[in-house]
Amino acid sequence: MDFKFTKIIKGLHWTTVSSEKVLLAIIGIATCIAAGQYLISMYEAKEIQLADLFLLFIYVEIIGMVGAFYSTNRIPVTLPIIIAITALCRLIIMQSKDMDALMLLGEAGAILILSISAYIMSLKDKISLEKKKDVE
Repeated sequence: MDFKFTKIIKGLHWTTVSSEKVLLAIIGIATCIAAGQYLISMYEAKEIQLADLFLLFIYVEIIGMVGAFYSTNRIPVTLPIIIAITALCRLIIMQSKDMDALMLLGEAGAILILSISAYIMSLKDKISLEKKKDVE
């Protein structure tokens, strides 16, 4: 009974892998389209603000994350964290004039927590790569 269940799960594994690849391709394509549309709107407005550049960085990081998946078949955990940091920075820049001081401190604290977690995750990756070299 257990053998059949394991065999079924292994047989369905391709659906998960395929779905992931298709959805990430759609995310990559949609990100390129969104970036193109945003560039056109910036051109039409004939104005570029710092928040616009941060949004373009977010687009680039998402495309980089999709590219990293296709080259390594895994998404480094630090990339979504960096995207979140960039998004929070953009939010602070866009709303800093109208923002409550406590809200600003909260968002800055969130950036600090995300930065610390990205650093810890990069250490984890470094340690696991060293372990991999020791095994080989």
